[in-house]
Amino acid sequence: MSDADRTRDRLIETYRKKAKHYDFTSRLYPTPGYPQRSQRLRAVRALGLHAGDTVVDIACGTGLNFRLIEETIGPGGRVVGVDLTDAMLARAGDRVEAHGWSNVSLVQADAAEFAFPAEVDAILSTYALTQVPECGKVVAHGAAALAVGGRWVVLDLKIPDGTPDWLSRLGVAAVGTSASLDEWIMRRPWETIRAAMQEGLADPSWTEFCFGTAFLAAGSGPGTNADHRGS
Repeated sequence: MSDADRTRDRLIETYRKKAKHYDFTSRLYPTPGYPQRSQRLRAVRALGLHAGDTVVDIACGTGLNFRLIEETIGPGGRVVGVDLTDAMLARAGDRVEAHGWSNVSLVQADAAEFAFPAEVDAILSTYALTQVPECGKVVAHGAAALAVGGRWVVLDLKIPDGTPDWLSRLGVAAVGTSASLDEWIMRRPWETIRAAMQEGLADPSWTEFCFGTAFLAAGSGPGTNADHRGS
């Protein structure tokens, strides 16, 4: 079994256990009092959505981003929620049914193998992509599927630059992560995501906040000029 397969199995097992109470426990992630909801809203706004847009939410979990997306795209738009774990998608399905959203479809798939719809308007991933071993591949596949002017936005956690290894381990252990701690630190997936977005997207941007423990990466579909739709 490859390292990617082992990580994938570990993620499925972890999130099957977390799914039932995820909506509550996520409020404490990465630490109690962290402004997660406001950061999710910031990420959705960075998509520059319009009514009728099609949005892919990668590693959507229980669908915590759906309402924020729906408020802009309206019933004429479309949301495709993709997640690796059946239990998380079941909770997302409950959310969709409770709100009566008929324009949301849920897909169980490995993000690295997901076939993005052609000419998609926006792609979003929040607090999840750094745990995907092939995160650079996911960014590249999404970039290739974007319509001209489409937006790719990633909101996730990172280790502040210049942090000693021993302090990185202490900090991440306190926060908790579903990936192997040593593997996550060694892999430094946020750097892979940043490089992939710079390589595959027009006008890539990178913003860090919360003392360098989180980042918002964004960019537009290839071929987009300065007057892209998200401006």
